[in-house]
Amino acid sequence: EETTLEAHFYHKSLPTNLKQCEVILIDPMLATGGSAVAALDLIHAHGGCHVRLVNLVASPEGVRAVRRDYPDIPIFTAALDRKINSKGYILPGLGDAGDRLFGV
Repeated sequence: EETTLEAHFYHKSLPTNLKQCEVILIDPMLATGGSAVAALDLIHAHGGCHVRLVNLVASPEGVRAVRRDYPDIPIFTAALDRKINSKGYILPGLGDAGDRLFGV
């Protein structure tokens, strides 16, 4: 949610037994870490234990948020940018990845 920076689910579709699955959580922009942590909470609530997080671009704040709650989850990212701004955007970043992907 862009004004509060709180994560909200609008779609959930998970296998019934995540204990038997290798889970790759893809979050294009790891900015505040809120959506990644919320998704990891959901995955772990459904038994996920073999999880990796993949991002195109991450901020140090987002990495710290994931590390705080999930210190053992490997994080793979193509770039670690310098910080997030007051709107929760990664600087310099790519702009909003979802907007760019869907032409919004």
